[in-house]
This record gives sequence, C-alpha cells and structure tokens, in this order.
Amino acid sequence: MTEKRKGARSIKDIPADVLERLNRGEIESVNLTEWLAVDQKLLLEHLLQQNNRTEYLKPILENVDQLKKQTVNTINETIGIGLLNLAAKNNDDEFLLKLSAHTADLVRCWAAYTIGRNNNLSGKEKLDRIQPFASDPHFGVREICWMTVRPDISKNLDESLSILARWTMHDNENVRRFASESTRPRGVWCEHIIALKQNPGLGLEILEPLRSDSSRYVQDSVGNWLNDASKSQPEFVVELCDEWLRESPTKETQYIVKKALRTLKK
Repeated sequence: MTEKRKGARSIKDIPADVLERLNRGEIESVNLTEWLAVDQKLLLEHLLQQNNRTEYLKPILENVDQLKKQTVNTINETIGIGLLNLAAKNNDDEFLLKLSAHTADLVRCWAAYTIGRNNNLSGKEKLDRIQPFASDPHFGVREICWMTVRPDISKNLDESLSILARWTMHDNENVRRFASESTRPRGVWCEHIIALKQNPGLGLEILEPLRSDSSRYVQDSVGNWLNDASKSQPEFVVELCDEWLRESPTKETQYIVKKALRTLKK
C-alpha cells in the first residue's frame, strides 16, 4: 500500500503536493516525519466530505478543541472515539467498516480506536477484531492499535495473556510482536500494568515462545519487555536470561538478553 518514495527528514521539507495528498487521505505516510505532519482535522474533513457524513465534523472538532494537550495521539484518540460515538448514535456501522480499509494510515488508526474503545465489546472480542490492525503494514497503525486495547488487557489480564499467548505462534511477525508489545509492564506512552511490574512471571506464556524468534522486530519487543521488568524485578530478569542462554544459545536469544539487561549493566 505504501508508495515507493522516500519521506522527508523534516516537516518543512515535505513537498507541498505530498502534504496535500496526505491531508486528503489519498496516500499513506512513509515515515514518522510525515505521520506527524498530517493535519488530522483536515484529513477528517475530507474523509467526511467524501463519505457524505459532514454532520459528524463539528461535534468531533469541538471535542478536539477542548483537549488540554493536543498531540498526534490525543487528537487521534479523540477523533476515533468521536467517530465511534456518532456512528453508534446513527446506526452507521457501514461507515466504520470503510475506515478499517482506508488508504490513509491515520484513518485506520481512528478505526482501531472505534474497536478498542467500544464498550459494547468484550475484551476477547476487541482482541479478535484488532488482530488485522496488528498485522497492518503501516508502523503507525501497529503502534496505535495496541494502545487502544491496552486498558482492557490490563483489566482482564489473565484472559488477555491466554489469548495473546496463541498469537505468539502466528505466521505474521507483526502479530507476534503485538503479543509482546501490548503487554509490556511499563510500555511507551501508556499506563503501566502494575501486576506485571510486580510479578513479570505472569507474562512467561508470551515471552517463552518468543525467546528465539527469527524476527528482529519481535526480538526488540521481547528485549524491551524484559528491560521494563528489570526496573522493578531485576532478579527475575537476570535468572530468566541465564536460563534462556543455557537452554537456547542462539544469536536471537543472545540479542534479546543483551537488550533485556541493558539497564542493569549500566
């Protein structure tokens, strides 16, 4: 889906025609610079015009304007929840389905929020429906989608870990990575999962199958998971890493262990 083009290194260097197409939802962003440069309000306006839903614009923009802190993530979440609420009010599931398959990565991020923040779905249903987003080819969608369901993972930890343990066997490395990244004890840009900080052994059903994963993307996530845990339970992480190196002396496991212990080795 992503065009074969090289993204600019700074926002001011993005060609005007590229920025216009990004804001119209005609193309995906190809790097973080472009992702941050998209005017989500403008993108929303174009999306709603193209789908004859312009009456949705004003209430959502009012919610965005009321945000104390407007960041890419807070705007993203507010628009996603706004679309969810308006679609529910108008029995407009058809529109929500269109969002999931949209060309623009940020629109698919909004779609992920319409699942993750839908209180009519159980935790299991949310995970089932979010899996296609976990395998999305775009980095932004993959990051946002685990954030949308993380509160539910934290709230229903045992059930969620059991479901995600099965994802560690998935053919798609992005899905395997989701299982690890979404359950990190500390995580990035998100609430910590207290139970996993106190007792990281709860996560072994996810970590063990991934300890020698062939994907560097997955290895990074597992290493970061354990590094998170090392900040509250260092002995657990050191013992686990020693065990892994004995039982699985592969270069993949060695890479994960090095990443896991980086804070303790300082």
